[in-house]
Amino acid sequence: MASRERGQRVLPDGLIISAPASGTGKTTVMLGLLGAYRGRGLTVQPFKSGPDYIDPAFHRAASGRHSVNLDTWAMGADRIAGLAGAASGSDLILAEGSMGLFDGVARAGASGTGASADLSAMTGWPVVLVLDVSGQAQSAAAVALGFARMRPDVTVAGVVLNRVASPRHEALVRFGMEAAGVRVFGALPRRPSIEMPERHLGLVQAEETPELDRIIADAADFVAGHLDLDALRDAARPTRMALGAPVTATPPGQRIALARDAAFSFVYPHLLDGWRRAGAEILPFSPLADEAPSDDADCCWLPGGYPELHGGALAAATTFRDGLRRFAGTRPVHGECGGYMAMGAAIVDKAGTRHEMAGLLGLVTSFEKRRMHLGYRLARLAAPIPGQSAGALLRGHEFHYSTILEQPDIALADVVDANGDAVPETGSRRGFATGTFFHLIAEAA
Repeated sequence: MASRERGQRVLPDGLIISAPASGTGKTTVMLGLLGAYRGRGLTVQPFKSGPDYIDPAFHRAASGRHSVNLDTWAMGADRIAGLAGAASGSDLILAEGSMGLFDGVARAGASGTGASADLSAMTGWPVVLVLDVSGQAQSAAAVALGFARMRPDVTVAGVVLNRVASPRHEALVRFGMEAAGVRVFGALPRRPSIEMPERHLGLVQAEETPELDRIIADAADFVAGHLDLDALRDAARPTRMALGAPVTATPPGQRIALARDAAFSFVYPHLLDGWRRAGAEILPFSPLADEAPSDDADCCWLPGGYPELHGGALAAATTFRDGLRRFAGTRPVHGECGGYMAMGAAIVDKAGTRHEMAGLLGLVTSFEKRRMHLGYRLARLAAPIPGQSAGALLRGHEFHYSTILEQPDIALADVVDANGDAVPETGSRRGFATGTFFHLIAEAA
């Protein structure tokens, strides 16, 4: 049963796949469900709650459709309603949560705290809770019951039991769930062969996973063999909010040279789609292949990624570095996180080796001594960046382990975290070159 709003745009029913905490296996369940339903001939639209630029690529590989981020801290309700329109023409919506179901920031942003529960309350999509039941039995029901009763505006449709040790273990857990009145959609034994790989940031890109097709196929078979797919689909509910207009985003230029390869790929799909909807043309190029930005572009955008893993290759990519310098002599160049670091003077990798970068900015960063920088960011620009004027208020997210060794250039913005506390990573600017450590999600209202 689909919900119909505003003309002919139709949305199917939806579910949110969430968990009490990170690391419980919800991504494996999400990919397995996408693959299993696709194998049944269903068209499933994936979404990702929160500021994640990794999972959407895995979702796309499993579902065959672009996954879209929906973020209640960074996005207003109208923007989320418009982005939800990506599900038009599909048979089912599956949204993957981030962290634990109720985990968000203390101070609400555009339309919530960023918690997956806020997205559930806004959309009306019930939650399927993935529980890691290793090391417990009937006590798992108390966790499920607490989550079900935490917020009256969030419906927990039931649970998936994960990392079950044995049939006896499963029977004990199910006994507790039955006593608590919690629905069980199935139980998954531990299966390390389909768990997603990790790296130094805990993040591996879809294109870097050589066994991705095998992992998705195995996950689909695994989920189909242990979960009640019909019951899960029946538990989905119509989208509660009215659909908004298709979302555009202010593009950084009319013709955008976009760095795009294994070193620079952290960009939110909704931004690229929004730029295209606004009429912009994206011209991808690969710094790792020693390509320079197109001379036909009127701006250059370097997304985040893992330049520190490719320091030697980037330092040797003279065509890229010389071309970027020529470009920045007459037109704006902006970098986010890894792209910002590559625009700087040098990157010191985790082994302590210094790699010379483009030198558009004086920034020198080091991964030799790791320090996590993580959280939402609200930035007031002190100077323009491509597509945004001085004074613009932007919402974004920062996640990296680099340490600033040198940052001699002028600060780009006043930046605070979600609590309103000042953040020292202000970004910097020099001539036509600008950069930030945060990844832009949306313009603030």
